[in-house]
Amino acid sequence: MNLDGVLETSIVGSFSNLGHRLRSRNWTELDGGARGRTAIITGATSGIGLATATRLAGLGAKPVLVARNESKAASVVADITASTGNPDVSYALADLSSLEDVRRLADNLLEQEASIDILVNNAGVLPETRSETEDGIELTLATNLVGPFLLTNLLIPRMVASAPARIINVSSGGMYTQRIDTSDLQSERGDFNGTVAYAKTKRGQVILTELWAERLAGTGVVVSAMHPGWVDTPGVKDSLPAFHRVMRPFLRTPDEGADTIVWLATDDAALETTGRFWHDRQTRPIHRLGRTKETRAERDELWSQLSRLSGWEPPAGWPTA
Repeated sequence: MNLDGVLETSIVGSFSNLGHRLRSRNWTELDGGARGRTAIITGATSGIGLATATRLAGLGAKPVLVARNESKAASVVADITASTGNPDVSYALADLSSLEDVRRLADNLLEQEASIDILVNNAGVLPETRSETEDGIELTLATNLVGPFLLTNLLIPRMVASAPARIINVSSGGMYTQRIDTSDLQSERGDFNGTVAYAKTKRGQVILTELWAERLAGTGVVVSAMHPGWVDTPGVKDSLPAFHRVMRPFLRTPDEGADTIVWLATDDAALETTGRFWHDRQTRPIHRLGRTKETRAERDELWSQLSRLSGWEPPAGWPTA
């Protein structure tokens, strides 16, 4: 077994900053593969999303940072512009947990952007207690799955027209512990566990990656999922304080966590496969445990339920499997 395989098997070695440090010794520097291309990045004003936007701006892309807070978004855009010298950095406002916001965001992007070349679904939440959005959807599910499902489907026709294009879903290594439960997507049964609900939505993101890849085969739009490893972000510190406190010396920086996103967004090699799950620039198994595997019927049911919850129906000409 090579070094990468040893690290992957160890989990801690793979997900920690040690894994990135050892693997990155053999990586080539990213070039301007995204130059002039429009990249939509959700959850982009802090952590991994901010690092992704900054790296892409430095490579000459045209990042559009999707954020909830306008003053913070404006400040972050100004900082990225100043640090990279790239004047083509902008922001768009939306709360991904609100279906009205997502539809408005998609309308604005389609009106303002002649091409959409890269979509990074990065925004996510991990609440401690169960709550529902104004649409009656459990918050974790709404933000991590329903909102990105709707946004992506609304933007796909423009991305097909812009091909080659790339959709990148930022998942989590925690998805390895959970199986999707289409009979209780909204976590209504039993005691609510925020970490479990989060991991299930991250499992759902990987399933959607495969489903989108099937539907978009031959269109020039490549769909990938990835997990960034254990990263020192405000979200981790706030949502998992005990984990952050114990593991802090081993956590990756946001820039290290964002590396595979930027690689998937810019490198030609990433266009060669679709529907795959990545970590540290390598494809990884989608399941580690047999109990997390879903059936085809459950995959189709997930798509159906997300369509119903989001109110999305495929328009004429939308790619279908």
